[in-house]
Amino acid sequence: MSEEMYEIYEKCGISKEVYEFGEMILEGLKDRFEKFDKTAEYNQLKVLNAMQKCKVSESCFMPSSGYGYNDLGRDTLEKVYAVVFGTEDALVRPQITCGTHALSIALSSQLRPGDEMLSISGKPYDTLEEVIGIRDSIGSLKEYKISYSQVDLLEDGSFDYNKIKESIKENTRLVAIQRSKGYQTRPTLSVESIKDAIQFVKNIRSDIIVMVDNCYGEFVEKREPSDYGADMVVGSLIKNPGGGLAPIGGYICGTHKCIEKAAYRLTSPGLGKEVGATLDINRTLFQGLFLAPTVTCSALKGATFAASIYERLGFEVVPNGSEERHDIIQAVTLKSPEAVKAFCNGIQSAAPVDSYLTAEPWDMPGYDSDVIMAAGAFISGSSIELSADAPMKPPYAVYFQGGLTWHHAKVGILKSLQALVDEKIVDIYI
Repeated sequence: MSEEMYEIYEKCGISKEVYEFGEMILEGLKDRFEKFDKTAEYNQLKVLNAMQKCKVSESCFMPSSGYGYNDLGRDTLEKVYAVVFGTEDALVRPQITCGTHALSIALSSQLRPGDEMLSISGKPYDTLEEVIGIRDSIGSLKEYKISYSQVDLLEDGSFDYNKIKESIKENTRLVAIQRSKGYQTRPTLSVESIKDAIQFVKNIRSDIIVMVDNCYGEFVEKREPSDYGADMVVGSLIKNPGGGLAPIGGYICGTHKCIEKAAYRLTSPGLGKEVGATLDINRTLFQGLFLAPTVTCSALKGATFAASIYERLGFEVVPNGSEERHDIIQAVTLKSPEAVKAFCNGIQSAAPVDSYLTAEPWDMPGYDSDVIMAAGAFISGSSIELSADAPMKPPYAVYFQGGLTWHHAKVGILKSLQALVDEKIVDIYI
């Protein structure tokens, strides 16, 4: 161990035993990290080629105001996203406030009274429950007489194809697939498994719209669900594709028909994609996308490091330290509220912003229990930055993600472990 290196970690509040434990874990991750780097290299070139193909120019960074007519940067960025995600068209807008908003637009733009939405990956993420009407809320799909049903995944995390076939009815208009685990400890779905599910649904009824909630999964693999026939892939710009620079926004990539409907829903019938000023953020949206593959790679290294550390300490982790990864989220079941608070405050103390604050559970809009969130971020709520959050209910699993750089992710994970050690919740054995 370099004494100089340890000294700087010590200044960050990390003890020698925690630092050495982390270094021991890292010795076994070199091959995994090399694979992440290769995927990032592929995706970096994919983004570069898309930007060159779409003739991104300095003029694309000029601001627009008012109606935003003829915004060259906005229109070019949407072409770049369509090329990157292998779709006919894209809607990429700062007016989309978050991932839940993007999903709400995607769903409500395609579904009409009497239609049914079928989720084939089980219960969706908590904030979508009110969008759908699983929990009553003003303006839900349920209020517009759009019904909902779901098919749970099998115990091994795979699609239940027999049940899916039984559940597709005449009025089933849209099939939804959530790639990431959300606040569940199930495996994240691979692009390959989603590909098979899309093909299965389309073979039953080719007119069914397949929408994939792509949040946390972008650039984790070399391919996206839209490369294999998804009619829409949807996500947030303050997660992977924003590269930590996008200050707001969301995207929907898909077929011309789906994107046209989504644009009319976002703005107004008759206006669609023609309006929507980008003010002065086009540069950061382009640059964030350009950096996204390497930022996602850093987050993957951090997630794998966290999995390997907490698995070694005997905690249940999903995925484990050796499994293939399909998103940036790492679930760790800590089994007690005290452990969850300690973990999250370890992450908070490693932040470049608001590191001196204490994370506390609170009643967040859209959730059915108090939620604790640790995120000292440059962009509020940006979960591609180092963050951790957890619903304060059994099994007391915490969800860690992000890290704009691998080295920041590393120190954050070590700080989470240090907090658990200091609270005498865990003991380290090397």
